[in-house]
Amino acid sequence: MYNKIAIIAALSNKKAISIKDSLVKKYSFVDLTKNNIKPKGFDLIIAIGGDGLILHLLHKYQDCNIPIYGINCGTVGFLMNSFNENDNLLEKLALSIQTKIYPLKMKAIDVKGKKHCHIAINEVAITRKSSQSVRIAIEINGQQRIANLSADGVLVATPAGSTAYNFSAGGPIIPFGSKILTLTPICPFRPRKWHGALIPSTSRIKFTILDHEKRPALATADYSEVKNVKEIQVSQDKNSPFIIVFDPDHSLEERIIREQFIS
Repeated sequence: MYNKIAIIAALSNKKAISIKDSLVKKYSFVDLTKNNIKPKGFDLIIAIGGDGLILHLLHKYQDCNIPIYGINCGTVGFLMNSFNENDNLLEKLALSIQTKIYPLKMKAIDVKGKKHCHIAINEVAITRKSSQSVRIAIEINGQQRIANLSADGVLVATPAGSTAYNFSAGGPIIPFGSKILTLTPICPFRPRKWHGALIPSTSRIKFTILDHEKRPALATADYSEVKNVKEIQVSQDKNSPFIIVFDPDHSLEERIIREQFIS
């Protein structure tokens, strides 16, 4: 049972603000929409908006270890729950299910030798930064698997992120709870017949950007960018899970299965 609940709405979304105001009035939730303080001491955060908002809050409050329950007012809303003003929200929350999501940890080195560390809930992507394709060498657990991938880029996605950029790039949707990551090329030129791979979630992946001065690359962990990278290491962080709360009939596992049958 959640006793102390904070609520945050997307400021640019009028519908989200309206729902937020209604819920604050009805349940006396603590409104942190315009408050930049960390919500310490709360049992739950209700996020009203789209997937972008919940990803932003998970990153922003990653050290607080507070579950987040999303109410969809965006477009896709894959990580969100539906809302009906006639529902008793407290009763829904009492029946809700917590889902742990283990993020990816990206360690990148740019051409100046500076090190960057970021986490990704959905995916880590390496993409071209110029009109030319990037050339990438790929190692997994210290063993080279591809000596020279010529493509628009390549990405590593978690099960939770497999329905997002990864799926649009032609990668597979991974059932939630499976101990697998997907490695997916983005518009590959050489080798043409390589369509990606499914690898154990314990894998340590290393990308080396070949000809990085002539063919610059950008590394992105969700929305955190590192420009002009020359080396990127990716692994799953099992020590710092994020907690997202779902209605019992709309679990993340069910959504991932359902997504594979949408025409």
